[in-house]
Formats: sequence, structure tokens, C-alpha cells
Amino acid sequence: MNKEILLNKIDKLKEPKILVVGDFALDEMIFGDTQRISREAPVLILLHNETKIILGTASNAANNVSSLNGGKVAALGVYGSDYYGPVLLKTLSDAGIDTQYMVLDKTRKTTTKTRISGACSNSVTQQIVRIDRQSSEPISKEIEDRVIENLEIAIPKFDGVILSDYHLGLLTDRVVNAVVEIAKRYNKIVVADVQKDFEKYKGVYSMTPNQPDSEKFLGYFINEDNLEKSGFEILNKANLNSLLLTRGADGMAIFEKENNSLKFTKIPAFNKKEVFDVTGAGDTVVATYALGLCAGLSAEDAAIIGNLAASIVIRQFGCHTTSIDELKEELNKLKEDK
Repeated sequence: MNKEILLNKIDKLKEPKILVVGDFALDEMIFGDTQRISREAPVLILLHNETKIILGTASNAANNVSSLNGGKVAALGVYGSDYYGPVLLKTLSDAGIDTQYMVLDKTRKTTTKTRISGACSNSVTQQIVRIDRQSSEPISKEIEDRVIENLEIAIPKFDGVILSDYHLGLLTDRVVNAVVEIAKRYNKIVVADVQKDFEKYKGVYSMTPNQPDSEKFLGYFINEDNLEKSGFEILNKANLNSLLLTRGADGMAIFEKENNSLKFTKIPAFNKKEVFDVTGAGDTVVATYALGLCAGLSAEDAAIIGNLAASIVIRQFGCHTTSIDELKEELNKLKEDK
């Protein structure tokens, strides 16, 4: 594809408005310097340096959308009546994400993963312990009702919906079915970032699973010889318009229904050398891909830009976002033949 054409298509990502529905969470990063062993117990004492609050899981997907389209994004999930509830809402708001559709669930914890890391003068910083605060059981019928009420209000106002499933209880069958039904009623695009339970997402416009999860769903390993067959099997079983299969170092594969025919395209990885951390890369891909689809791009073009975005964020540690300017700069560095 001509680079100039793709640069113009990247600009289109600024236009759509996206609703992210899913499991919202915080990553709390606590850093300190090692001082000594405690007299109370055989544990390290850290002198606190800083605490960073980072948006993870569905929060990271929404943050990626916000970074690309200038804040035309809203969050719909649940949070608890604990210390971290207001922290989650404020951190989302500070990232330009509308939180008016978030639902308070007093029976649940606000999902927070706290990582405590320490360093001394002659070593690098290392994680010592991680503390998870979360509720994994499905939300109650009462909370489901409130979530669906907000879906009815929100979906007509947006161009598309991202379903971000981290198996923390928000995306029940009833909630997913409501998203699909309401979106079809208003002709909106739904993209699901799924790890399992593929059939639960039957009828969404597109899905973005990785290869290992796809293999579990199909019951066999995917290789170059059966890749095309595998993708279209998932496409048909889940009744999708398109499927974006992420394949790690092997890049991506796109499977589309196009004018009553099937189209298959392999996209090589744009960056295999500077991979530091793949954490959150899937959120970047689904955010970019969904924006592309909602902007009227083909699934192939949207996936190429998603691949480009992932090649940027995996060069940094932890969850990161990218921007339109960064995407353009990275594209200009690539050789024309890529």
C-alpha cells in the first residue's frame, strides 16, 4: 500500500467516538529503595520513593482510544465503594475518558493490582510482591439491569463499542447479548477482545483473539498450512464480519466477509527486535482496529494500523498508549516494501 494513502487513513482514527464496555482496573506501582531487614520479621524494609497509578485491562483499551481520538471515548463498567473506586474514576477522567456510564457496585472490590518493587545501589529495580484486589464472580442481576440501562442510553451516541473481557464478571451473557442487540438496532460496530468463550460473542462485528486462545477454541494447533482454514472456521462459528487473529512474532492474519466472498490476508510483524514488554499490546491493537473499522476503513487497513501501533507500545515496559503523530512518525520510518 502507498505510504501516503496509509498516512491519510491514520488521520481518520481521530473521528469515531467509542464506548468501551468491560472489566476496568488499575495498576498501582509502588517503588522504594531497600534499607535493611526488619527486626519484626525476616522481610525487607523499603524507603518509599513514588507511587504510580496506571490504567490496566479495559481501562487501558479506553486510554489507548483516548490517546488516538482526542478523548471521544466513554467507559462502562463497575467499581466498588472502596478507596480505589474514586481513584479509578479520577484516573480515567484525567486520561480524557468519560465516566458517566460507570456503575457503582457496593458488593465488589475495585479491581486493583498493586506491584511493590525495590532497588538497591548495585542492582536494578525488581518486583518483590504483587497484591490483587478483585471480584471475579459475575455481576448480580441488579447490577446487570443498571449496566443494560446505561447501554441503552450510551450506544446510540457512539460509532462503535469495544467489549474488553478480562473474566472479572462484567460481561455476562445477558450484557453481551444486550450490547449486540442494541448495536444492531442502531447500526453500530462491536469489536470484542476475547480470550475464551468465543461463542458467547456470536454476532459481534469482529473479534481480536490471539493464536493460543484460538487454538483452544478450535481444539487443534494453527500453523501456516491450516491458518486460512482455521480463521474462517472461527469466523463462521462466531458469525463475524471479520476476524483479526494476533500471532505474536508471526504478525497478524485478517479474515473478512467481502461482497459475498471471503478474503484472507497475512500481515507480518513490523517490529521483532525491540520487544521489551507485550503487556497491554492487545488493548492497543483492539483500540486502533476498532477506531479504523468505525472510521470506514477495511478490516485489512485497520489491522495494519493496529499492527503498527503494537510495534510502538511493545518497546516500553508496562501498559502504554500511542498517538496519531507517533503512528505517522513510525510509518515514515518503515521501508516502502513493508
